[in-house]
Amino acid sequence: MFKNSIIPAWVNVFMLLILFFMSLQVYWFYFDHSFLAEAGISLQSSADYNIIYTTAGRLLAMIVITLIAMATQSAQQYMLVLSIFREGQETVIDPLFPYLNSPASPMADLITHLVIVALEVTALIVIYRRTRQMKAKAKFAR
Repeated sequence: MFKNSIIPAWVNVFMLLILFFMSLQVYWFYFDHSFLAEAGISLQSSADYNIIYTTAGRLLAMIVITLIAMATQSAQQYMLVLSIFREGQETVIDPLFPYLNSPASPMADLITHLVIVALEVTALIVIYRRTRQMKAKAKFAR
């Protein structure tokens, strides 16, 4: 997979190590709340759960984007994938665990997030198609 890559092998190995540690953190934040309590993190309110689940969602989004970039050995368009994955999780997290001073109701928050994710998906599709067209033209020009 990495033989013909312009990304040095040490960078790929380093990223695998980082992925391992991010995966541990995602597990702790989503599933092992006793570990968090032992670490001194108390989960007593809806806002506390919002913060840890949002953090886990962002870490998971970074894992997905890193895996995609490593598999393709390219980072094109993947900031949008990262944003879609992160925002997609917040679509669920924010209405389920609202902050006490949230500026919107859980339903309004859900609708807002759905609109944002839909726009990001649309942007990704447009950029992906244009990139494919540019690659096809470059291949044809050779």
